[in-house]
Amino acid sequence: MNNRKEQLAAIDRLLTIMQELREQCPWDKKQTLESLRHLTIEETYELGDAILDKNMEEIPKELGDLLLHIVFYAKIGSETNDFDIASIANGICDKLISRHPHIYADVKVKDEEEVKANWEALKLKEGKTSVLEGVPKSLPALVKSQRIQDKVAGIGFDWERPEQVKEKLEEELAELQVEVDAGDRDKIEAEFGDVLFSLVNYGKHLGVNPEDALERTNKKFIKRFQYLESKAKELGKELRDMTLAEMDVYWEEAKKG
Repeated sequence: MNNRKEQLAAIDRLLTIMQELREQCPWDKKQTLESLRHLTIEETYELGDAILDKNMEEIPKELGDLLLHIVFYAKIGSETNDFDIASIANGICDKLISRHPHIYADVKVKDEEEVKANWEALKLKEGKTSVLEGVPKSLPALVKSQRIQDKVAGIGFDWERPEQVKEKLEEELAELQVEVDAGDRDKIEAEFGDVLFSLVNYGKHLGVNPEDALERTNKKFIKRFQYLESKAKELGKELRDMTLAEMDVYWEEAKKG
């Protein structure tokens, strides 16, 4: 691994390259905070894929892409005298010191939960009007649900035991079934949302990240279905022409693979 001097030199090299690209490259010259936004989101998802795949070759590459975006935003901000890489770095350093009084002051904590509770309390003292204020509006619904529940749990608004959450989940499932039987589409959607929200909370109490768990299942399903497609092709058949029983034979094979 590189030492601190080499690490700083690498960051300095990236800053120099970014300045050169911004001055000389037609594409880089045109970029704005807004034009980079969707690309940054895409790069974040690519990093997420690499992490879930445990691909240690791709992870640093994707991190590099994200680092480039941070440096790019900093360069654009410096051109309008709004912010630069130093103000960004100093800002997060100041926040980390302020939010960790158990490290940089004399506050005592006994565990991770107290750290999280202190974090949310400190945010309110800094002028936040709600513990939910920091949850981005544009987050995908599943991730947003998880972040909402993490935030409120940080100030003690949560069930104490997984069994309680499971009971709530079963209660929500029963309420969903009532609306399914009644056939009211709007109420079915509302109750289905309540079920998902409770399921996310149950996952939290079991130590399961719902987004990671669902993506793991997505990947598993894709792999098995593509095996099914390949077997159909070997037989010279179209999946749509196969019976469910025929497809199930190869699905079971895929599960064993």
